[in-house]
Amino acid sequence: MALFGLPGVHVPHRKNTADSETVLMPPPETVVIPVVMHIGAPAKPTVKAGEVVAVGQPIAEADGFISAPVHATVSGKVQKVEDIVLSNGSSAPAVFIRSDGEMRRWEGLTPPTVETLDDLAKAIRDSGIVGLGGAGFPTSVKFTIKDIERAEYLLINAAECEPYITSDTRTMLDDTGLLVRGIELLKKLLLPKKVIFGIERNKPKAISKLKQAFAGGEGVTVKTLPSMYPQGGEKVLIYNTTGRVVPQGKLPLDVGVVIINVTTLAAIQSYIETGMPLVSKVVTVDGSAVAKPMNVRVPIGTPLADVFEFCGGFKSEPFKVLYGGPMMGTTVPNLDVPILKNTNAILAFDVHDSIAPEETPCLRCGSCVGRCPMRLNPPAIAKAYSQKDFDALGKLKVDLCMECGVCAYVCPANQQMVQRHKLAKAELRTYKQAKEAKN
Repeated sequence: MALFGLPGVHVPHRKNTADSETVLMPPPETVVIPVVMHIGAPAKPTVKAGEVVAVGQPIAEADGFISAPVHATVSGKVQKVEDIVLSNGSSAPAVFIRSDGEMRRWEGLTPPTVETLDDLAKAIRDSGIVGLGGAGFPTSVKFTIKDIERAEYLLINAAECEPYITSDTRTMLDDTGLLVRGIELLKKLLLPKKVIFGIERNKPKAISKLKQAFAGGEGVTVKTLPSMYPQGGEKVLIYNTTGRVVPQGKLPLDVGVVIINVTTLAAIQSYIETGMPLVSKVVTVDGSAVAKPMNVRVPIGTPLADVFEFCGGFKSEPFKVLYGGPMMGTTVPNLDVPILKNTNAILAFDVHDSIAPEETPCLRCGSCVGRCPMRLNPPAIAKAYSQKDFDALGKLKVDLCMECGVCAYVCPANQQMVQRHKLAKAELRTYKQAKEAKN
């Protein structure tokens, strides 16, 4: 079992756009909507080239329990359904829709009737909502609970601990009413003993607004936490708000916690009230190469190039562009890739902020060990990985690594530990599968 308690690291906040009210971006000429924007099985396309679609219309159906449907995000005509290369190097079908600029709502949209927890899980599944904090796990699964008494805590992740990103902050400031009504519904259906908003103290306006909104609200606490990365890590936040530890291989519900991102909560309530599924996202656009950093609401599937152009283009040549934040974000291969369901930010950096320093031999200083929120031992993991000692990797609990990047951030030798841990985890899984197949 992992132990917690160390604070992680102080990272520059750079919340440059926290006070930037969200701007609505017009529909782009074409959207490219992948059928896999979530953890789990890809959705199955249900439309073909030449079909006319409207906003909110299903275009791909969920294919399995851990999956999520996909909806048209603009009105217009389907150009093609074709494989594209995703930022992780894999490929998946995507639906290309040429917008007619009208943003017509699909006539089949109706708000769901939600009277039971099963109704809620079905509604969330139909909405296509996944974890909007970046993980992309199908949210309906979290509310498929057989024994409701297990849900002692409802924890709302409002930490937003990555530098630059402020899209969750805008949710708290702009959609407070949705959050209040969403909590009322979840309290009624889940019957948690306590509801906690976990938020870092570097968001004073959001903290003030949430406390005001829930003042006198029975069983609802807005818990202000130190601004220490990775405060928003699921297991870290659970420990720092409830004192409970999620054991290796277990889920938050196993320790009595249901946890969702604050923007995910707002999206759920919005769907329940309007019947409009997840078709757009508020995205923070920032970085040293961006001309006008801002928060923008864009249709899912909008090419990154169009979003950056809407934000004034680039003031310097972008050398590296990321989905998400600088600590856990993913580098994109080009600007043709689209905004995804779980895209909370796109950051563009010039060459000065992009070149990684040269890696040198480990100094055995222990900085990485002392700061790892999961109490892992990166040097020992590195040794075991280099020797392909998979039994040792298992004992060192490399699977617990959440790839937060704290170890690499504090390393004076600039060791690329996150990449090594990713590879070690992948090879350990392959080793275990091969071992099980033999048995």
